[in-house]
Amino acid sequence: MESVTLRVPNISCGHCVKTIQRVVLDEVPGVATVSGDHETKTVTITFDAPATLDAIVATMTEWNYAPDR
Repeated sequence: MESVTLRVPNISCGHCVKTIQRVVLDEVPGVATVSGDHETKTVTITFDAPATLDAIVATMTEWNYAPDR
């Protein structure tokens, strides 16, 4: 299991975090958990194959929550 914390400038509220959680868990097979904090504008994602960091970032970007890389 791999874990990554990403800074996401477009997070402005708890609803944004909930959207990211729903989208990443629903659309990227292999993602185990998604947690976030709107105050620090970060999300932490744990995942295993077949999920990849590139797939996670691409999905978040499609939903207008592109992380800094």
